Amino acid sequence: MMLRPSFNDSPVNPEPAVMDRSSFALRLPVFAAPMFLISGPALVLAACKAGIVGAFPTPNARPVEMLDSWMREITEGLARARDEQPASTIGPWCANLVTHSSNTRLPEDLELVAKYKPPIVVTALGSPKPAIDIVHGYGGKVFADVISIHLARKAVAAGADGLACVSAGAGGHTGFLSPFAFVSAVREFFDGYVVTGGGISDGWGVAGAIASGADFVYMGTRFIPVAESMASDAYKQMVVDSNIDDLVVSAGITGTPASWLKASLRANGLDPDNMPSRPNGSTTAASRLPRGAGRTCGPRGRAWARSGRSRRWLPWWTGWPPNTRRPRALRGADAHAGDGMTGAPISMEALDLPSCHRPPTST
Repeated sequence: MMLRPSFNDSPVNPEPAVMDRSSFALRLPVFAAPMFLISGPALVLAACKAGIVGAFPTPNARPVEMLDSWMREITEGLARARDEQPASTIGPWCANLVTHSSNTRLPEDLELVAKYKPPIVVTALGSPKPAIDIVHGYGGKVFADVISIHLARKAVAAGADGLACVSAGAGGHTGFLSPFAFVSAVREFFDGYVVTGGGISDGWGVAGAIASGADFVYMGTRFIPVAESMASDAYKQMVVDSNIDDLVVSAGITGTPASWLKASLRANGLDPDNMPSRPNGSTTAASRLPRGAGRTCGPRGRAWARSGRSRRWLPWWTGWPPNTRRPRALRGADAHAGDGMTGAPISMEALDLPSCHRPPTST
């Protein structure tokens, strides 16, 4: 049987004033997934206090001064939490970095990573190499988002400590491999940390992922409607009211297959049952950019945003200036609703996090 590594297996550099890295014990092997425009400090702190990993994408905080403020809020909040509850009950926090070449803010983000030392850094849309030396320098772990075995091998060769296997059913820009087949194939050559994500929203899903060889799961949709989420009330209610049949995977918005809620597409005049195979003049994200969008993403990002051409990974994660209203369809970019949640949004502290078993249904 292949032994699974533990966060406690290797020594780390303690930073008592910022975070206790001596123990990363988790109540459940769950990451509250980093969700674009959804995850912020409140959600990260609530997840960590609940004993799971709290994660957020750094592009959610714009401009970079806001990212500094967010990371300070998280580290100070966790320091206070350790005075109120046993440190062993608090999960680690995680920063999700976009390492794509279009992210011209990456050097500044990395400076803040070095300053605040998140125990886990997940890289996305590019190589994990830019983050590895910095994160390893303070004893942190680097995971890399991957959607294929080819990319998984490249990330391992680059020195990643873990892989986040984005599988079929994942929210936002989705994967296409079965999570079970993906993890099994990865385990043939990699014995590091493995996270898998793709429509996992309850204890059955967590148990299945762990049985398949994963160490952790990404769980996102489950946490969109909670009070600590940055989602609008209307979007939270849309997620609560939707089920698995209300999803469509389409490349018609960004040029890359992504999961969309049908109600969100209809609200923007699009037909979810007749989506184009690639962006056109009426569906491309570039055509929906408001005046001033792209100011913060540099010359290359501005050129891409205004070109009107279909681009893989169109860099709109850096193109939305603060306090700019987003088109409604874009608010659903990270949705893969389908967990059958009902009722009004609630506080994450009151949310009954899924356990790895559930009692039999009475008949």
